Amino acid sequence: MTLTINGETQTVPDTIENVRQLLEYLHIQNRIVIVEVNREILQKEQHAVTRLSNGDTIELVHFVGGG
Repeated sequence: MTLTINGETQTVPDTIENVRQLLEYLHIQNRIVIVEVNREILQKEQHAVTRLSNGDTIELVHFVGGG
């Protein structure tokens, strides 16, 4: 499946069916992350039930510590 993630086209396995699985695939499931799918901001509770489709546009914002 092809998704646009943060402005870049990426191919992910077709076995990824929802946002939660995408976050796991990208190894950011344990971070505080804001997810927007096709211009709709999701609540964390929606990650497991929001299905992804070929061509979806996703924006991910997560916080990085530093000093």
